[in-house]
Amino acid sequence: MKFLRGLVTALAAVAAVFASPAWSMTVQPVVIDLSVSGRGMSQVITVENTFATPLPVELRVQELEFDENGVKATGKDSEDLLIFPPQALIQPGQTQTFRIQYVGDPDLKASKHYYVTVAQLPVKLPEGQSAIQILYNFQVLVSVTPAGAKPALAVRSAEVGKNAQGKPVPVLTLDNPSAAHGYLSSGRLRIIQRDASGKEVFRKTLSGPEVQQTIGFGLVGANQVRRMTLPIELPVDGGKVDASFTPDT
Repeated sequence: MKFLRGLVTALAAVAAVFASPAWSMTVQPVVIDLSVSGRGMSQVITVENTFATPLPVELRVQELEFDENGVKATGKDSEDLLIFPPQALIQPGQTQTFRIQYVGDPDLKASKHYYVTVAQLPVKLPEGQSAIQILYNFQVLVSVTPAGAKPALAVRSAEVGKNAQGKPVPVLTLDNPSAAHGYLSSGRLRIIQRDASGKEVFRKTLSGPEVQQTIGFGLVGANQVRRMTLPIELPVDGGKVDASFTPDT
């Protein structure tokens, strides 16, 4: 599955139930990095109710696993993360903070990843009132890094691929031979294309914030090789693409 913009999205489940008009909420942050010990073991998620009616929410945790395209939910609940409070009723225009704390194995061998889903709950209305309620679920990515581990993200190879419209785009194979996960948005990414004769026809360098705006955070797991198609249209269909990644210091 695609990760961010696919990683952290609002999933709307529409249910025809007896309920009041739809609510809305904002959730920050959408990506959290925790450590196995010390002050970095916990962080807060802030949920704001931006509508004029009370907002009941519940936070749920499930473990993630990797394939070559990124993370995917396992559907397995996890007791590695402690959430307080697990539920809240947020009044109109107000915010609620939820503390997320890692309480799993302190001797973690490689980074672990979880979705914390901020789920809007249905409410019971007075008898005789009915409507269609839209329930929003926001998924927050929570990652935990082993003590002392640092990512070693690099571009293993690059090639010219095709996007959904059949246009040429760069396809990167990323390698992270480390016990710690890394983000492509944590450094600078350079893309160069040369045509069949070897002439340079395209060059682009993206800063970390530009990478995040273009493809999202670009998570690469511990000891993972991941293929990533970039939404950057190239001028030539064919030729050769070179790519390099330089982490921020």
